Amino acid sequence: MKDFASKYLRGDLVIWTVCLLLALVSIPAVYSGISSLAYKYTDGNTFHYLIKHGIMLVTGFAVMFGMHRINYRRFAQVSQVAVWVAVVLLILTLMLGVNLNEASRWLKIPFINQNFQTSDFAKIALVTYVSRLLTVKRAEIRDFKRGLLPILAPIALVCFLILPANFSTAALLFLVCFTLLYVGGVPFRHLALVVGTAVAGFAMLLSVASAMPEVLPRMATWKKRITSFESGESEANYQIEHAMMAINSGGVLPSGPGTGDSRNYLPHPYSDMIYAFIIEEYGSLAGGCGIVLLYLIFLYRCMRIARDCKREFGAFLVLGLSFLIGFQAFVNIGVAVNLIPVTGQPLPLVSMGGTSIWFTCMAIGMILSVSRSVYEGETAPGRGKNRIKKKKYAVA
Repeated sequence: MKDFASKYLRGDLVIWTVCLLLALVSIPAVYSGISSLAYKYTDGNTFHYLIKHGIMLVTGFAVMFGMHRINYRRFAQVSQVAVWVAVVLLILTLMLGVNLNEASRWLKIPFINQNFQTSDFAKIALVTYVSRLLTVKRAEIRDFKRGLLPILAPIALVCFLILPANFSTAALLFLVCFTLLYVGGVPFRHLALVVGTAVAGFAMLLSVASAMPEVLPRMATWKKRITSFESGESEANYQIEHAMMAINSGGVLPSGPGTGDSRNYLPHPYSDMIYAFIIEEYGSLAGGCGIVLLYLIFLYRCMRIARDCKREFGAFLVLGLSFLIGFQAFVNIGVAVNLIPVTGQPLPLVSMGGTSIWFTCMAIGMILSVSRSVYEGETAPGRGKNRIKKKKYAVA
């Protein structure tokens, strides 16, 4: 096994292991929680969703493997085009996308009949592009006009295009980019100005939407979720109420897969609320703490990679992509345990999903690509084929 890993799975083996464990947890959890959806749409054929989820995970790991074999410096070049492709896709989604619950988040991929959430691609493209700009503008980063403004422009544009259909994703992406700006050495006074401008702009947008509801049809849903979180009304906050019931019935020790009853009443136990469902079947110790520990290990390893990376772009890229995955995971967990209002963020590599699994695996593959350069060494800038030169293989 060690020889196989050293030959084919390059980079940080701990991250590979964490991803594999999350996927292994996901398969029985999704299969156990999918019964209500299966009886509603496929006459009880739970294997249909299990096979579909398994295919998405397998193909996702294939994407991860392919991305980790690429020299990460290529991503900086591709990001200059990818971020504007993302902008075009987000505009098309708002105009022509599949509309569900007053939100247009998906475009349908021709031939394979698979919905594609364009914001998933936009998140990776933007973080990669911002990582590149922070490196290119390093000498001018303290100058607001020449250094910071060119970085803020794509952040504002992409977040603005995601906002109408998905407030939580836009806010999460802005937080990740803001964190990158802080790590990149942007002066505090400029960061304060960015936050103030963002808050003022959002308040103005809400004022316009109050006068013209068709501008932001999802605003009523945002207000309802926030007020129900503050008041704790069970009728408006039924998702959290049922999640807490599932967690309370889980206990400390695992009862085993297939034993949870919350699949019959918990909304989306296979996706948005899968963390509560896992605690019910695997207990708060193995299920709850175990999942949190895996994401903490993932973030810790990514921070070590960023610390040891010799190139600033690689360090920024690892931090940005790991924050995207880690923040999303803790938002999902925070919703399940009633720490934050309800959002639609899935649990990375665990929730049942479509193309979101692919893009999560793509981001992890890019992180592993950077880890290859840390553990194996890389060619000096300007060498023709950009091959990674192996020096020493290590996990630590």
